[in-house]
Amino acid sequence: MEVKDSYIIVAYGDSITKGIIYDDKKSKYATLKENFTSIIDNKIKGPVYNAGKFGNTIIRGALKMYNDVIKKSPDIVLVEFGGNDCDYKWDEIAKNPEMEYKPNTDIYTFRETLLSMIDTLKNNHIMPVLLTLPPLDPLKYFNWISKEDCTSEKNILHWLGTKDRLFTWHNSYSKMITQVANETDTVLIDIRSEFLKHNDYTRFLCKDGIHPNIDGQSLIATVILNFLKENYNFLLES
Repeated sequence: MEVKDSYIIVAYGDSITKGIIYDDKKSKYATLKENFTSIIDNKIKGPVYNAGKFGNTIIRGALKMYNDVIKKSPDIVLVEFGGNDCDYKWDEIAKNPEMEYKPNTDIYTFRETLLSMIDTLKNNHIMPVLLTLPPLDPLKYFNWISKEDCTSEKNILHWLGTKDRLFTWHNSYSKMITQVANETDTVLIDIRSEFLKHNDYTRFLCKDGIHPNIDGQSLIATVILNFLKENYNFLLES
């Protein structure tokens, strides 16, 4: 990448990119102003645009990438998808656990769409940077999706087998991101491993067990900035 006076970065993804947290006091989701994109924006030579959207899947992201990303003529795009893609319609499973269900985006489609997005960005002379997924907390997340309702808990657990499957299934999408990065020689920032270095990593997550809280968002920013400092120091303000 050429050295310039200023760079444009777009963070593209779902609610984690958007900076959505669960506000315990108000018992609802809210947008955190001190999210990872706003933190790194203060350290980068140039603007960092947040193009994260609540509920975004990679398919929706691919369809809207021209308007949301390419039109801004960025130098770098931080790509963060997967959390909604691997998710299921838990309300339906809670009602009828005997049926077969598919995730929002099956892992093959997830892989192919991510490959296509990388190609599109590189063909537009934009550097994609993939982010692995912060880990979820299977116990917190199970309580969240079952809404602490006894029947829902029983039915979802019957369908799942074990609560740990929530962690391993979510992890399989993060592993796919790493695999695609290696195959395509695309830059990867491993957010997940940094969370898991902490035995109590769940303290970085909201009540729902999947959205990073204010400390989690700060950790993501630190991981990204440390990576840039080690590999692309010229992007940072001195």
